[in-house]
Amino acid sequence: MTSPPISPARLLWLLCIAEVLSMAGFSAFPALQPELSALWQLSAAEAGWINGLFFAGYTLAVPFLVAFTDRSDPRRVMLVGLLLAVVGNLGFALAAQGFVSAALFRFIAGAALAGTYMPGLVLLTDHVQGPLQSRSVAFYTSTFGVGSAGSFLVAGELGQLFPWPVAFAVSALLAAAGFVLVFGWLPSRPAERRPLVPVPLRRVLDFRPVLRNGNAMRYVLGYGLHCWELFTVRSWIVAFLDARAAAGAEALWRPTTVAMIVVLVGVPGSILGNELALRVGRVRAIVGVAIITAALAALIGWSSAWPAVLLGSMLVVYKFMIMADSGALTAGAVGAAEPDRRGATMAVHSTIGFLGAFLGPVVFGLTLDGLGGAGEPFAWGIAFTALAAIGMLSPLVLLTLGRR
Repeated sequence: MTSPPISPARLLWLLCIAEVLSMAGFSAFPALQPELSALWQLSAAEAGWINGLFFAGYTLAVPFLVAFTDRSDPRRVMLVGLLLAVVGNLGFALAAQGFVSAALFRFIAGAALAGTYMPGLVLLTDHVQGPLQSRSVAFYTSTFGVGSAGSFLVAGELGQLFPWPVAFAVSALLAAAGFVLVFGWLPSRPAERRPLVPVPLRRVLDFRPVLRNGNAMRYVLGYGLHCWELFTVRSWIVAFLDARAAAGAEALWRPTTVAMIVVLVGVPGSILGNELALRVGRVRAIVGVAIITAALAALIGWSSAWPAVLLGSMLVVYKFMIMADSGALTAGAVGAAEPDRRGATMAVHSTIGFLGAFLGPVVFGLTLDGLGGAGEPFAWGIAFTALAAIGMLSPLVLLTLGRR
């Protein structure tokens, strides 16, 4: 069955709305982490593992789910991902009772994201070609920040008004609404992009040609280091602000409100960063952004005595700069991919990216525990400084592989 034609703008908006709905539970645990850590007596390392296992679920699922978009309609893969989102969030609401059960359902929710985010990007690039593609990719990837910020807002506000399971149950309902949207309004893959004969499963899961594509892999590896930094901050920002408030520092708003604002500011950062990359060159833009971001991370880690307004301003600039190279890195990988291996390239891109997203929160939590715990300002300073060092590896990878 052939879907009716759809304008690039309408397709982009529908995909962005579906992405935001699918991510309703994305930040639910980080938003409620102080409450759940106290309720279940979690250490910083255990909280880090729960945050990290979300991305581990994504990392393990994405090579299969995204690579299958070279063989199957990405719309079908998105529907599977949305069903997993309902299961992961509803299961957390009804059955999570401690570290093991919470980690399990967050793992499922992470696998769900693997079935929605990059398959949506593949569907977008199936329909949008030419000069519009890079800007559409940057806009779509920036909407990831809207979903993350919206998740902080939903979970934070519901957590103030109702028992914590309500936040996860509402997230499951919003994911179900996303399923209805994808099923009823998104188009199937265009006929010219469908293989004349079914792609052999062995070829779908053969990532060696992607790994040999050096131009694509420099963006992929850079994206992995970028995600290490990005998702560590998203996982720990509420706990960081909560620890600061517990030590007696002034606070303008609740930590979840600050986190929502900070994450939302990253949305234009991705779009404007891609525009900068189009004008001055991707590698040059990404390297410049990474240097500024690393400096900001190191400063924020030692901000325990700063006024709330100054810290909030620094966090806003920091988050904007982190996101400024997100769209450029993804657009670079898409542009360097072989056309008939775009799904496989996006699978490797996401796998490496979210492997970094898994490791980052875990290492950050282990660092805090090893230096005295979340109540120790020195521990936060060292953890953020180490995060800055990871961020500086991204431009080194881009420049080194670029020379080779």
